[in-house]
Amino acid sequence: MRARAPGGCGANWLICPWRSQWHAFGGAILFEETVGQSTEKGIPFLEILRSQGVIPGIKVDEGLMDLAGFPGEKITIGLDHLRQRLTGYHELGLRFAKWRAAFEIGPDTPTEGSIVANVHELARYAALCQEAGIVPIVEPEVLMDGDHDIHRSAEVTKHVLRELFNQLNLQQVHLRCVILKPNMVISGLGAPVQATVTEVADTTVDCLMETVPAAVPGIAFLSGGQTPEEATEHLNAIHANYPDLPWPVTFSYSRAIQNPAMERWGGKKENVAAAQELLLQRLELLMLARRGIYQTSLEAKAAL
Repeated sequence: MRARAPGGCGANWLICPWRSQWHAFGGAILFEETVGQSTEKGIPFLEILRSQGVIPGIKVDEGLMDLAGFPGEKITIGLDHLRQRLTGYHELGLRFAKWRAAFEIGPDTPTEGSIVANVHELARYAALCQEAGIVPIVEPEVLMDGDHDIHRSAEVTKHVLRELFNQLNLQQVHLRCVILKPNMVISGLGAPVQATVTEVADTTVDCLMETVPAAVPGIAFLSGGQTPEEATEHLNAIHANYPDLPWPVTFSYSRAIQNPAMERWGGKKENVAAAQELLLQRLELLMLARRGIYQTSLEAKAAL
């Protein structure tokens, strides 16, 4: 069983778009095993989420495996029987889903074959979701692992996104009913020179403007290994410097929200309240970042 956040469930946190407007509600992306679980008092997680105005969704991919013929590259699995699974999820009241494809940057990767194979699966998944009345979140993640600079990250991210929207169109996916969950364009973790916050915001927005159709109703960034502070500061810079983007832009973070709370909790009941407070503080800081009014000085206050 996956570890659960204190007082809650294993999930990503998402502020959800609908049509062309952002409303004051959020979503939780659950793991399949979490959907049927309950609290210690026997209250189903789905019931708790709905009572708080949180829309439940689900991660439907089944992880990564080696891609045949492409040493060192991965393919996402889980399309088998997905149609039937989605029908069941819809009956349970789940209204959106998530599928992740991962691309690692190396001297000769990702290859064209790997990119096409993975984004084709993303498109097939999205079409099946829409058939079932479930909003698909498509997550093409270009990983931060490696020593590449931000320009190489931008090059690969643009290539992946261009091919993704090509495949979505080929599979007749309605772009107005899709949420894009991309990586921010960031230097590799091992790069000798790390891009500044402004460079990350500028390069990320440039990448999206060149590749993402205006018809897409919303973009929700993944945190992708950034620290909570980095993920918050980068999100803030995008909103502060680019207030008039053609799509609403928000966050769908997991580790960047939950890790500090999980560490504070440590599996001990007496730490639950403090861990919950940490989680709420990070969400509040991210909501400020979504408005472009976050300040790094607030981190010290949140730590008190």
